[in-house]
Amino acid sequence: MEPILIVLGIILVIVIAGGLWLYAGRRRGRVSDEISAHKPMSVEDLLPSEGEDTEEEADEEGVAESAATLESPESIPGRMQRLRARLAGAGGFGKAVLSVLSRGDLTEEDWEEIEDTLLTSDLGIEVTTSLMDELRTQAKVLGTSDPEAVRAVLRAELLKLVDPSLDRSLNLERPTPTEGAQGKPAAAILMVGVNGTGKTTTCGKLARVLVAQDKTVVLGAADTFRAAAAEQLSTWGERVGVDVVRSEKEGADPASVAYDAAREAAVQEADVVVVDTAGRLQNKAGLMDELGKIKRVMEKIAPVGEILLVLDATTGQNGMRQAQVFSEAVGVTGIVLTKLDGTAKGGIVVTVQKELGVPVKLVGLGEGADDLAPFDPEGFVDALLG
Repeated sequence: MEPILIVLGIILVIVIAGGLWLYAGRRRGRVSDEISAHKPMSVEDLLPSEGEDTEEEADEEGVAESAATLESPESIPGRMQRLRARLAGAGGFGKAVLSVLSRGDLTEEDWEEIEDTLLTSDLGIEVTTSLMDELRTQAKVLGTSDPEAVRAVLRAELLKLVDPSLDRSLNLERPTPTEGAQGKPAAAILMVGVNGTGKTTTCGKLARVLVAQDKTVVLGAADTFRAAAAEQLSTWGERVGVDVVRSEKEGADPASVAYDAAREAAVQEADVVVVDTAGRLQNKAGLMDELGKIKRVMEKIAPVGEILLVLDATTGQNGMRQAQVFSEAVGVTGIVLTKLDGTAKGGIVVTVQKELGVPVKLVGLGEGADDLAPFDPEGFVDALLG
């Protein structure tokens, strides 16, 4: 029995030894695989693979894409040339008056036709009477048989009424920073007018005019009572890369938004800050209080150099009453006439300047983004005469 037990013992030892050897081999293989899987990164591993962008490259591409989507506003000379052509194409009361004057010997009925044309063009009774007297006098002196002479007389009289001598430039001079002020104050423009005249749209278009003149601009959405106003202004700003300061809370204090816009413009050292305001006309006292407060808080940052009144040229004498209310509420420095393409009513240019004692500085002639341009008196009169 003993030899058998010895043999069995040897076999058992061999089996156990073999099992241990196999286990050790498998363990060595697993360790080797793990080491291989976690090998140190080479220089090639640190470089991006083909088609893979680094974070910096992605950021640069994003900036380039954003810049590519920004619009380039039309130049000022280009705007004025295009708008003059549009005015000339629309015709106006000047052309109608010239047509009557050129008939030769004028009857009393002819003069009445001229007077009716002038009155319906929103020149107003006083201006119409004065112009009629001058035209009758010149007709007696020069006669009306020479069309060119008649045209020259009418052109001269209309130019006198429009008054090319008025300063129509925007005050864009940046004020001197006060001691301890943060940044450099921007030239400040406050836009006022009744809702429905295109005031917020005009703010956006004015920003484009300024950008076309290589000015940096900040817009302030201080019409906080009309929910769409801030969104509308933000859209205009985004199109040309102009920041818009607004409140997320509907009905927020307009003066607070205006102040924040002026302050942000100073911090950015922007050239101009343009602030949109509400156009509610529930009562004159409330309007004066609100606009007065907005102007006062803005002037804690910088003086307000321009207060532009936006008027719809097609509203005629009703627009004049609105203009007078705003003029009394806050010192208007200039007029922006929108929708002037209806030139049969072009007499509003003369009337508003005479009544308010301030010049028409900008005119709008359409719905296009660049359909706003500085007012050109001679171009306007020549367009009226066709």
